[in-house]
Amino acid sequence: LFDDGAKLGRLAQFYARHLLAEEQRTGLEFDMIFGPAYKGIPLAAAVAIELARLGRNFPFAYNRKEAKDHGEGGTLVGAPVKGRVLIIDDVMSAGTAARESIAIIKAAGAVPHAVALALDRQEKATENGVDVSHSAVQYVTNQLGLQVCAIARLTDLLQYLSVQGATSSDTPDALSLKTHYQAVLAYRERYGVD
Repeated sequence: LFDDGAKLGRLAQFYARHLLAEEQRTGLEFDMIFGPAYKGIPLAAAVAIELARLGRNFPFAYNRKEAKDHGEGGTLVGAPVKGRVLIIDDVMSAGTAARESIAIIKAAGAVPHAVALALDRQEKATENGVDVSHSAVQYVTNQLGLQVCAIARLTDLLQYLSVQGATSSDTPDALSLKTHYQAVLAYRERYGVD
């Protein structure tokens, strides 16, 4: 999804624009950004940079998986975790990173307020190793009370692949889109929520 500066910068633009649109649409408010280790770390930094470029400067922090006993020490790095916190990650599958982040944020005395994702997989959550009928996003929203805003959903990706694959010729790119559509559709049928 993001493995070079240009891709990460472009993704950060999408996050920032989506967050500002959510602010207008739903009243989303937050005081800082938190990036869970590991993928959330560069996302939090890049989105904070992009929001600052757009005139909205937010502090950010992230966690380490292993505590340090020297330098800054501890498991938290960056700005003090306080106020209403936006958790930023790439996707949410089982919701493990979100639950861990919520616990870290609460332990710091702050309020986990919302989660921003690049993609809502619309995937069935598991509880005690068993698939349940709701998604991890639905669980975080309905049970934990956090607003979840995703740039795109799996259904959006399927629609894009379907339209692009159907309107393209039989070029290698078009055939690739059709192949991806079938793979994503099979994934949705196996793991997706209704």
